[in-house]
Amino acid sequence: MERYPFDYDHSRPFSQQVSDWVADVFYDILPEAGFEVRDEQIYMAFQLERAFAEKQVIFAEAGVGTGKTLVYLLYAICYARYTRKPAVIACADESLIEQLVKPGGDIAKLNEHLNLAIDARLGKSPDQYVCLVKLDDARYGYEDTALYKELYSELPEFVNSPAAMQRFHAYGDRKDYPHMTDEQWDRAGWDTFQDCFVCDKRHRCGQTLSRDHYRRAADLIICSHDFYMEHLWTYEGRKREGQLPLLPEHCAVVFDEGHLLEAAAQKALTYKLKHVVFEELITRLLKGEVRESLAVLIDEAIDRSQSMFDVLENQIADIPGSERKQVLLNERLLQEVRFFQDILTKIEEELVFESELYTLNDYQLRIVEEHLEMMQKALSLFQHSDKLICWAVESVNGLTLVIMPRTVKEVLQERVFSTRIPIVFSSATLSVEGGFDYVADSMGLDDYLSFSVDSSYDYANQMQVYMPKWKFGGTFSEKMKTAVQMLERTEGRALLLFRTKDELQQFKNEIVHYPECNGMRFGFEGDMEISHLIEAFQRDEESVLCAVSLWEGLDVPGPSLSNVILWSLPFPPQDPVFMAKRQTALNPFEEVDLPYMLLRLKQGMGRLIRSQDDNGVITIMCEVQPKMELLREHIRLLLPSGVELQEPVEGD
Repeated sequence: MERYPFDYDHSRPFSQQVSDWVADVFYDILPEAGFEVRDEQIYMAFQLERAFAEKQVIFAEAGVGTGKTLVYLLYAICYARYTRKPAVIACADESLIEQLVKPGGDIAKLNEHLNLAIDARLGKSPDQYVCLVKLDDARYGYEDTALYKELYSELPEFVNSPAAMQRFHAYGDRKDYPHMTDEQWDRAGWDTFQDCFVCDKRHRCGQTLSRDHYRRAADLIICSHDFYMEHLWTYEGRKREGQLPLLPEHCAVVFDEGHLLEAAAQKALTYKLKHVVFEELITRLLKGEVRESLAVLIDEAIDRSQSMFDVLENQIADIPGSERKQVLLNERLLQEVRFFQDILTKIEEELVFESELYTLNDYQLRIVEEHLEMMQKALSLFQHSDKLICWAVESVNGLTLVIMPRTVKEVLQERVFSTRIPIVFSSATLSVEGGFDYVADSMGLDDYLSFSVDSSYDYANQMQVYMPKWKFGGTFSEKMKTAVQMLERTEGRALLLFRTKDELQQFKNEIVHYPECNGMRFGFEGDMEISHLIEAFQRDEESVLCAVSLWEGLDVPGPSLSNVILWSLPFPPQDPVFMAKRQTALNPFEEVDLPYMLLRLKQGMGRLIRSQDDNGVITIMCEVQPKMELLREHIRLLLPSGVELQEPVEGD
């Protein structure tokens, strides 16, 4: 196999040669193979040429059906082979990763028709793998013990063998256990409080083995936004600990569904503190020979941690529709934070002396020091509470305090946009009402390339959009009645998108009481692994898929998806992150809530028409609000040319 899919001429600029080859692909090779090539696709290809040639950031907004994935894959693969470093394709979530590499997907098509032999490997997030330590607990500690014992029995033989491994293979992927619910998986899957550094099974762990595999990719590493941002956030720390970064050095990044990167950055930049984790970690030091002064400080630190979390427990409030708890800062809580910080500082000073005595295990000592440094960084944000966002999450073993810097712009600027590599933001929805300012400003970008091309689909004849006007303001029963009516109209074949898990659960509980839907088969997000849920929906034409996380990226062409029902307008949640954004905005509704909602709504509507032959209906259900007419006007402007906003007629 040749390095490049064209005859490389050293006397000519590489980017120009790639552009010529891409032109051949779209004008000759793919049409001869039976592909329909669109003008919008070719236009996008020539726009990306500049971004790769000049190593710039580009917002590539291309409507549904333009084939944008094929375009950025061609450039990314060629650039990877030119630089001899892989390109990273970062998708919005794990389900989109699976769709990119599925049989018959875009990578498979390029392999088949262009004879590229693409080396593309998946870099999945740690929480997509079984944790061997948690699995040991789960198979004895829960009512589903038989499930976990079966999972344990299916582990590769080398996992629990004391002998040196002669051969191994990756295992333990969430996708391999499709019939486990999300709740069941959480009991055995990795989570952020698992300390892999001291795990005696880490070298036989499926996550570790998979990481070694994708690091060797020659062309593409495909991961999630969350994982890419976690790579950036942990890069320096992992190097200090003598570990490899999560991702190898790479030549370019494509952020598919790039408008969601800010949310991934915020998630990655959070610090998580938990009393039981701190206590377990700090008491490791007592297993060595330590001076009495350090032992006393450790006991005091455990008491201070418990005291801080006790006060925190009295300073949290529920947020409707969110698992996050609002933290109500007061002087008592801030005082406890300062006390805890002081004792951590004293322990850090003591550890300097201990390290010189060589009485503590160096590896354990380094882990504790790293954790204490993380805690100090997190707690220091409380000294300027206007610079942090925090919330709490409840679990069976106590509260988790989550702390995040108020802005992530500086981090994105330093660790993403200053790298001088080509960075592509690709999506059908990057602009808001004609401009890219909302997405660019959220990430602190003021220097970028951009373009926008519309879809080539005939939406006026392929799509109908309904938005009911409610007699009683859009009550739950009114929504149920309309949803059932629309489900009957298409005999299932529908995607229901919900704004929150609570909305989905309420619908799931009530739909069984509607005899009109008794013969319909429903799939609910959370009941099984998401990619298998999507596959089942596509295979069973008359089924119904209900989800919270599939507003973006779901690609199900054909009659299986002929009906999209949007249960609520997807305004941002009333959680601490968006509360902080609203506090700093001059007009919170216009600057925060409305642009977010319009982008997500456009994405949700984009799930319906995925090919020239598709047709169907969209129903947008919105409770009556003070700005109802303004909202309807914004939604009208969002619709493709020729599509009118209608009111459904009963029995239509």
